Amino acid sequence: MKEPGQIAEEFHEIVGAGNVLTEPADLIPYGFDGTAALRARPSVVVLPGSTAEVAACVRLAAENDIPVTTRGSGTGLSGGSVPPPGGLVLCLVRMNRVIEVDARNLTLRAECGAITAKVDEAAREHGLFYPPDPGSMKISTIGGNVAENSGGLRGLKYGVTRDYVMGMEVVLPDGKIARLGNGCVKDVAGYSMKDLFVGSEGSLGIITEVLLKVLPVPEARRTLLAAFPNLEDAAETVSAIIAAKIIPCTLEFLDQMTIRCVEDFAGIGLPTDCAALLLMETDGHPAAVADEAEKMAQIAGEHGAVEVTTAKDEEESLRLASARRSAFSALARVRPTTILEDVTVPRTHLAEMVSFIAELAEKHQLTVGTFGHMGDGNLHPTFLTDERDKEEMERVHLALDAIVEKTLELGGTITGEHGIGMAKKAWLRQQLGEASYDLMKLVKTALDPKGQLNPGKIFD
Repeated sequence: MKEPGQIAEEFHEIVGAGNVLTEPADLIPYGFDGTAALRARPSVVVLPGSTAEVAACVRLAAENDIPVTTRGSGTGLSGGSVPPPGGLVLCLVRMNRVIEVDARNLTLRAECGAITAKVDEAAREHGLFYPPDPGSMKISTIGGNVAENSGGLRGLKYGVTRDYVMGMEVVLPDGKIARLGNGCVKDVAGYSMKDLFVGSEGSLGIITEVLLKVLPVPEARRTLLAAFPNLEDAAETVSAIIAAKIIPCTLEFLDQMTIRCVEDFAGIGLPTDCAALLLMETDGHPAAVADEAEKMAQIAGEHGAVEVTTAKDEEESLRLASARRSAFSALARVRPTTILEDVTVPRTHLAEMVSFIAELAEKHQLTVGTFGHMGDGNLHPTFLTDERDKEEMERVHLALDAIVEKTLELGGTITGEHGIGMAKKAWLRQQLGEASYDLMKLVKTALDPKGQLNPGKIFD
């Protein structure tokens, strides 16, 4: 095996000297993502500019038994882009073009490093939009979204990233380039290989280009904000709205801790004396929007809302939505370490889960703000702590274990949108069971027998 310095020279020949980083200070930003307390330092960072360059880099790494970790903007929240010490990071942010918007076929083609918000903006120039909207969409890359199968605020009505991936270009562990899927609405020719790579967290191949489905922009939208005196009433309102056969575009939840942090951070004008807020949004035909908004307001009132307000215009709608989008940033200002959890339970168990988290925080004397996509049962209990305080971190880990146990007891999943990465792999076998877990490992071994791509993620 060659020394890292020798390998760097060969990477220079593939991507150009200016796109290879080896200086210790230059490597530091590529050793962590948005996950607390997980970091390492790679030996080299390479920034390829094309699929051909990615393939050449992967082949060179394979020849020299160098582990490869793929990275976009580094916004992940499960440690998925944290490299093993001494490994290679392939950062794909130079591959950032939106290649084509095909308005006649309702598709959009983009390179993996295109920013998610830019993808949506490109679609909107044609009267279309890209529905998945993760909280990090202004800085996250579309390739990273596909690799993690990202969700977002509109997931309840519109689904997650997987529902919009029609095709992709992917570099396999041996450096071969595969093109999976196509622009056809219906295609059942063989195994759906593209779906295998969606959510694979860079462990099976490196996604370099994606073909996405886009939709016409809805004619109308209405945003409501409901304030509740307790957490349980807010959770029960969500279940009641769904039971009434209403599927809102957005149905988001913030507890009092989160509300106060957001108000202090952004000054939006939220009511800070309530225990919980629901952000409710409906879109579609104007008549249907008006009807659904009226019914949701009525249901909220029947389930204990002390106040329900409706945004008077688009500007106010965006302002209210920004309250939810800024939740993580607002909470992160409180303590040195912010641990953003991600669990999902069936909607009928939301009230029970929200109460459990609140009781758990009190039991372990921890500061926890909870928010999330309550319409699809996806909660984000966020621990505000200090990783330097070992005793407090022990209490945090006890609480995290308890949350996972409760989630699985209620028929939920240990991650709704952040992925397994390093942060959740200890619990994966417990959720899946032996046969399903072994099947996943079999797929990994078949596609990446040397374990070269993103080692240490999903499995040990």
